Parts: sequence; C-alpha cells; structure tokens
Amino acid sequence: MRKVDRGTVSAPACLTAKDKQGKTEKDRAQDHQNNASPDKGTFKFAVYRHEEVKKQLALLFHGKCAYCETFYPASSPVDIEHYRPKGAVSEDPKHPGYWWLGMSWENLLPSCIDCNRRRKQRIVSGSTSLAQLYANGGLGSTPMALTQSGKKDSFPLATGSKHAQSEKDFPGTEKPLLLDPTQDDPRDHLHFHIDRKSPLGLVLAGRPGHPSERGATSIQIYGLNRLGLVQDRTRVLRQLEFMGSLAIELGNIIEELKTEPVAAALMALPTPDIPQRLQLLQDRIFGEMRQMAHPTAPYSEMVRSWIDEFVADL
Repeated sequence: MRKVDRGTVSAPACLTAKDKQGKTEKDRAQDHQNNASPDKGTFKFAVYRHEEVKKQLALLFHGKCAYCETFYPASSPVDIEHYRPKGAVSEDPKHPGYWWLGMSWENLLPSCIDCNRRRKQRIVSGSTSLAQLYANGGLGSTPMALTQSGKKDSFPLATGSKHAQSEKDFPGTEKPLLLDPTQDDPRDHLHFHIDRKSPLGLVLAGRPGHPSERGATSIQIYGLNRLGLVQDRTRVLRQLEFMGSLAIELGNIIEELKTEPVAAALMALPTPDIPQRLQLLQDRIFGEMRQMAHPTAPYSEMVRSWIDEFVADL
C-alpha cells in the first residue's frame, strides 16, 4: 500500500450531476432515507460505477488496487470500493450504511476483487518457506488453512469509538482501524519483510519496534498476505535480488579492470572502452530497479523498501 495524493486528480463531475428534477444522487438517497414506508426497498446507488469514476481512479492509482498495489486491468475488472461502506456495516448490524458517502469522491477507491470481496483465502505466515510457497501452488502435503478475508461491508473502529449513524453526527468519535492510502501514510502502519537471503513478499504490521493495530487489522481484512499475492511479490523480490547481484558483480569486474596491469593491457586492445560499457550496463540495471519503485509500477512500496535495504548493505 502506498500513500496517494487525491488532490492530483479532479473529482468526476458525474458524482454531483443533477437529474431532470434538479436532484443529485445524494438528494435522491436522502429522500429514500426520509421515506418511512416499510416496503420502500433498497436504494440503488449508481453514479459511483460511472466510467468517468473508473477513469479518474485508474489515473489516480495508476491502474493499481489501492490496497495491494496489484495491476487490475490485465486480469480482472476493478471494483469501485467504498472505504466507508454505503449500504451496511458488518460490525454494526443496525447501521444503515454511510449512504451520504455513496457518491463521495473522497470515499471511493479502486480495489482488486480479492481485496474487496469477502471469501476464503490461503494466508501466508512468516514461518512459510519458499519451498512451501511454491509447492503445488501452496497446496502441498500440508496446505495452508483457508481464512476469510476481503473488505466487503467491513469498517471496524478502535475500542471506545462509535460508527456515525447519520451525516449530521459524522464523523463523530470514529477512529477507523482500516487504512485509507489517500488519508493515511501506510508507512506509519505497515512495513515489508525484507530478507535478502530468503526473499518472501510478506507485509507486516507497524514498524520495527512500533506495533500498529491499524496495520494488523488492514492486513487481515484486505487479505494482504494471501497466497497468490505473496507469491507475486516474492517473484518481484527474487528479480530484484538477481538484478542487485548482477549489478554488484559488474561493479567488481569494473574495479578489477581498472587495476594495473589490466588497465594497461586494455588500452592496447581495439576496444579499450570495455569498463565504460560495463558501467553503462550497470547503470541500466540500477535504472530499471528505480523504475520498479516508481508509483506507476506494481508493489512499488515494497520495491522501495528493498532498495533502501540494498543501498544500506552496499
């Protein structure tokens, strides 16, 4: 999960557009709430699904899930997710849902299906080995247990705070336990397991020595350590390890070529610029690693953490 500045992309005009009666969707939702009829049915929120909303969210998050940083366009349709659920709150069965935020730009996030939809997933732990991670897709002789994850209508709060029941008392005492990357800095609550000898793409709660309930809750509910996701992140880490080792080895060769009498021998060759060419190759590798940490790349926050560790080791 990576911090995102929502102000860099304008809110879609369709969210506040008026119908022929001069009412916005929020106005119509308010009318529905005021209707005391017991058989009034469920209000149908629609504008958040508009193509303009999808386009602006894709632009804001570079086509990635707001929670796990996976590219969604190539594999599955995006879910337009309500950070505060619009129609119900699973932790508070009597809650009507944050209906007044059903069309609010500040409440909308793009999510992959696995982060948003509630279903059983195989969750990877810190004790999982690389062999277990890839053995028959995690379904080896001792398969990982299935655990429910996915946000759906979940919106847990810290102990002592209560869900706002209406727009009038919103946000009240609410202290959300789920992270919103447009409001929170995930680095304060999450960090990645970086072990350069045994890469494993796990996300961990808090920072070293500083636990975080919000981080732990977000990992569990969004399913940020589900099997397929950890496998994908681990592949990226292994790619980084290969590139890093290659860059270091190139650096060692370049230094050796600069020593006497090797340098003198090179000068006598038709192509004495071999060290410079190797230096360009090393620079290209470092440039590719930096690109993998760019906000437009998948798992960029994890890659940034790996590069920090790599630079510290150097």
